[in-house]
Amino acid sequence: MASSVQSTALEATKANEEKLKSSIVRKSVPVTTAVPTLDVTTNKPTQNAKPATTTKTPTAATKDANLTTQSIAAAQAYDESVNPQDFQGEVQTTNDLPTIETLRKIEKYIVLDSDGKTHTFKSLYAGHNSARRVLVVFIRHFFCGNCQEYLRTLSASVTPDALLQLPVSTFIAVIGCGAPELINSYIQETGCPFPVYADPTCRLYSELGMVRTLALGSRPAYLQGKSVAHTVISGVVQGLKQVKTGLVMKMGDQRQVGGEFLFEPATLTIDTPVTTPRSEEDKQLEPPLEDDKPDNQEDPKIEEKRVTWCHRMRTTRDHAEMPELMEVLGLDGTGAPIKDRKRWEKALRTRKGTGLSMASQMSRLSIDTRRSNGDIKV
Repeated sequence: MASSVQSTALEATKANEEKLKSSIVRKSVPVTTAVPTLDVTTNKPTQNAKPATTTKTPTAATKDANLTTQSIAAAQAYDESVNPQDFQGEVQTTNDLPTIETLRKIEKYIVLDSDGKTHTFKSLYAGHNSARRVLVVFIRHFFCGNCQEYLRTLSASVTPDALLQLPVSTFIAVIGCGAPELINSYIQETGCPFPVYADPTCRLYSELGMVRTLALGSRPAYLQGKSVAHTVISGVVQGLKQVKTGLVMKMGDQRQVGGEFLFEPATLTIDTPVTTPRSEEDKQLEPPLEDDKPDNQEDPKIEEKRVTWCHRMRTTRDHAEMPELMEVLGLDGTGAPIKDRKRWEKALRTRKGTGLSMASQMSRLSIDTRRSNGDIKV
């Protein structure tokens, strides 16, 4: 009887061992389970079951998840190589002028005004109601204290009246990446006399080569000595004011930085334009009239424009300084100096952008005009 029980127990043990071996052969993720063994004397499972390793075949969903994780990791690694995360330094960018192909691609991209009305990007710098020269300033989000200080300094140094004195009609337009509903409060906060538009999609920023970062960089002269704490607190306060309106989270991409792009006639001549702006005294960039030609029909009388000078920001406060902007626009002077003499001297000698504007031609024209009027003795 004892031998019969022992034989039965041995056979059961061998069967368990064969099942265990066959499960180990299969490839997959190991899991730990307890495999019971039999007591040869009682033919009952023992209390001390030893853990054994079995396997589970990975599913298709698991493979897809692994591939997705690898793809995201690769994309993040590439993005970080071009745009350093947060405060890790300047981004990699250039100040190469946008090509004609790029400008044609984006000319029908839409920007929004404070009323939510749509305008083609090209209508800001070319058309019957636009100036022959237009500086488009791309700012960051609408709660950025640094960009607000920049527009305050710009508005004080480059006034609409000063632009009207130039021999070639010149104007400025501003584009931010937040919701258009924030434009009016932004204008009130900065006192900006120039029209402000919104590109919430950031498509223009991307196509024109502007990048994303949170790096601060060195303190510029246009901040007028304002500290980081001042600009940050200012933005936070403005955000809190928008809690009731529901716009507190619609200021725009906080990592998106901007730049400055000067559009001028493609011929680079200061001769009388094919079309003259409707009024030199009222250069408002207005939406096209209803009787204007559709967007898909080019008006041959509209003067072709291209970017002759540009600058892309590398940090969150890397806008071109006032002396450079005034030089590019052809204005006299360098702007109001600041108390920090060292930073002001740096602003006077540093040139961040690249390109060649019509400023030199305009300067010669102004001299010739003054000579003909007898203001300058030969």
